[in-house]
Amino acid sequence: MAEQAIAKLKYARISPRKVKPVLDLIRGKDARVAMAILKNTQKGACEYLVKLLGSAIANAENNFQMDTDKLYVAECFVCPGPTLKRIMPRAKGSADRILKRTSHMTIVLKERD
Repeated sequence: MAEQAIAKLKYARISPRKVKPVLDLIRGKDARVAMAILKNTQKGACEYLVKLLGSAIANAENNFQMDTDKLYVAECFVCPGPTLKRIMPRAKGSADRILKRTSHMTIVLKERD
């Protein structure tokens, strides 16, 4: 099995639903191209993913001595983390529940042959 560099971000305060479309943009792309896409996409999730991809590239370079020019995004996915439940007062003494969702993001980089 080929070596792979993994970076994870847990408990990010963003809904997984907002992260998935951005991950779909970079899946299978070269690491540098993926970084360029993330830096030029105007989505809230990009802020988290730029740092996460940078961390994965650094892990590949420093921990596994991989060539950064050959790296590509082999896998990237998001899983829901714990949900923070909050209460918002409404009319007639009632209340609505607000769900503040969190995400666990993972990026896996591999070297092209």
